[in-house]
Amino acid sequence: MAQLNEALRLIRVFHDKKIKDVADAINVSSGYISDIEKGNKTPSVDIIEKYAEYFKTTASALMFFSEELDDKKGPFKVSIRNKMLSLLKAIEDRTLGEKK
Repeated sequence: MAQLNEALRLIRVFHDKKIKDVADAINVSSGYISDIEKGNKTPSVDIIEKYAEYFKTTASALMFFSEELDDKKGPFKVSIRNKMLSLLKAIEDRTLGEKK
């Protein structure tokens, strides 16, 4: 699912939550969350909705990262999605740097 797995991971990191925190909150195993974030498993719509509720966003906002976007048909969407992921990654890097 395109970059959904990375978006879910970065949203979790942005909120300073551990995999176990999310797993407990949405009633699945930590291993399952880890597999989703690594891209080894595809989350169901139900799991995406639970993530959205836990992180106080919408499922559609999360699903934006799973859309198959064609650069020719949607360069704006591709650009926005990539910028959003880059921003979250930069926040993660900064946070990790501050914890050292």
